[in-house]
Amino acid sequence: MSGRRRRAVVVVLAAVLLAAGAGVAWAAGAFGSRGSSGSGQGAPPPATQPVLREDLSSTTPVTATLGYAESYTVIGKGGGTLTSLPWPGQVIGQGHVLYRVDNGTPVVLLYGAVPAWRTLEEGLTGADVAQLNHDLVTLGYASSPDVSALGWDYFSWETAYGVRQMESALGVSSPPGSLPLGSVVFEPEAIRVSDLLGSLGGPAVGPVLAATSDRHVVTIPLSTAQETQVAVGDPVTVTLPDGASTPGKISSVGTVASGPAGNATIQVTVALRHPSAAGTLDQAPVTVYITTASSPGPVLAVPVGALLAQSPAGYAVEVVAGAGNSRRLVPVRVGIFDDNSGMVQVSGTLTPGEQVVVPAT
Repeated sequence: MSGRRRRAVVVVLAAVLLAAGAGVAWAAGAFGSRGSSGSGQGAPPPATQPVLREDLSSTTPVTATLGYAESYTVIGKGGGTLTSLPWPGQVIGQGHVLYRVDNGTPVVLLYGAVPAWRTLEEGLTGADVAQLNHDLVTLGYASSPDVSALGWDYFSWETAYGVRQMESALGVSSPPGSLPLGSVVFEPEAIRVSDLLGSLGGPAVGPVLAATSDRHVVTIPLSTAQETQVAVGDPVTVTLPDGASTPGKISSVGTVASGPAGNATIQVTVALRHPSAAGTLDQAPVTVYITTASSPGPVLAVPVGALLAQSPAGYAVEVVAGAGNSRRLVPVRVGIFDDNSGMVQVSGTLTPGEQVVVPAT
């Protein structure tokens, strides 16, 4: 037999053997699909998870900014020279020193909506006196029954006594019992210093400090197309820059849109349920997950991975039953996709507890 003929015989034998092997593989189900019914002899059981009945909700991520609520400018009104200033990030509360002038004279923060506009002394009445009296009582420098008997909006001898107690505690020698203009600053709440507008050795008149509240807040520039998806009190989840998540609640929804037509937004604010989770972050980018749909109660649900796309449209799930792992396809209609749980709402001839095939892990 010539060499050329021997090579031809070898090629034919190899082709026959390859075809025989492919036939065996086909019979064993190596080229089968997940959508086929039944199971091959000795085939391992498929990965399954049960059909559940549970509450579902779907969320949408939106970009937002984590910062501090409100903004304040502390105005110096008493003159003199700035000799001591706080540091950026410092939080200053009721009855504490904001800054000092000249020979260490303190300028103190008190709470109130009416700004300081005059020297406060015995015999005066007014809303500014009323808030001073409330501050003195809160700080423990004056007696509530005595102030109430004399009038909350009246600068009485009890008010003067409280002022002397406060000034003494702040290091004022020979406190006079009155408050010259510029010796106190009224703001509605504790403040967090964000910037120094004055400088040591400079005049204590005009803007001295820029500040915010010490309350973290998340601000969302929400598209007006999503306005109907949010309401005050709705729970949300906030993902921080380090990837950690913390719960929050929508505290306000703006009513005035801004921006060009077709891309207008409203301002939505979120209060953190656990403010300490934000640490000292300011003007940090975060992601807020808002709930866009939720089931009215427990619904049938399967893992998203159990869905099988059907032609020309629709979905089905593969149900496994019996000791022989027999399978059948059940057409389903889908509803809410819950990204947090990885489940999807389905309706069809399914029963809670039935096992559906899912991708093996």
